[in-house]
Amino acid sequence: MEEIKEVAELSFLDKYISEKGSDLLNLGIKVLVTLVLFWIGIKVITWIRKIFRSSMERANVDRGVIQFADSLMKYGMYVVLAICLASSLGVESTSIAALFASAGMAVSLALQGSLSNLAGGILILVLKPFVVGDYIIEDTHGNEGTVKEIQIFYTKLATIDNKTIVIPNGTLSNNSLTNVTAATNRQLDLRVGISYEADLRRAKEILLDIIEKDHYIIKEKDYNVFVDDLADSSVMMGIRAWVKTEEFMAAKWQILEKIKLTLEENGIEIPYQQLQVHLDK
Repeated sequence: MEEIKEVAELSFLDKYISEKGSDLLNLGIKVLVTLVLFWIGIKVITWIRKIFRSSMERANVDRGVIQFADSLMKYGMYVVLAICLASSLGVESTSIAALFASAGMAVSLALQGSLSNLAGGILILVLKPFVVGDYIIEDTHGNEGTVKEIQIFYTKLATIDNKTIVIPNGTLSNNSLTNVTAATNRQLDLRVGISYEADLRRAKEILLDIIEKDHYIIKEKDYNVFVDDLADSSVMMGIRAWVKTEEFMAAKWQILEKIKLTLEENGIEIPYQQLQVHLDK
């Protein structure tokens, strides 16, 4: 019985191969051709993107525009490649169109936020509230850093300690932000307190001398030292001067250190919060 069963199975397999062999061979050829087309398509897409980026860079196009256009073109070419691969497998073009139409509707409903981010990215590139290389502060959540990439849906910031912050383009285009490095120069605004017993005129001369001798300060622009406030326990001195934007933090740190050391050398006290209690006998 087992021999009869094996013979029956072999005859069925032979019959199936004889009837469907050509179809299986055609399918195998289509799959092989599709794999070859897929490999070639990946290479062609990489080559086109490389040429596109090089031509845009030679034309001195903004880096953010290059990144956004490259990302958009990459996804578009992958969609075209997918359609070509489906056609090579024998899928009819009408079926592909219907599939993409239904899929597009479903995706648009499911990814409304992503479409908002796409629109936000386009607005960022058109209106240019910032470009790659700017230092920005996103006011809503307090995220800040140097803009490294502007992609289709997201913008990447690099923080001072080299962390990467990914912010949706919709958030950046729909909320307020501060572009710290938009201008070439930035005003340095410092406040330092001195005691009421200190010589005010001498303190003002010292602070003014520090500003005039510091190499970070732009001497062609106005700078000033003034009494900013008469506080509860100190006289608040204000210092305003202009520095280059990229040197702002270095200038601030250096000048504050000079102020502290120079005032101490001249016997001018910088008071701190304290409470004096007087007891009546």
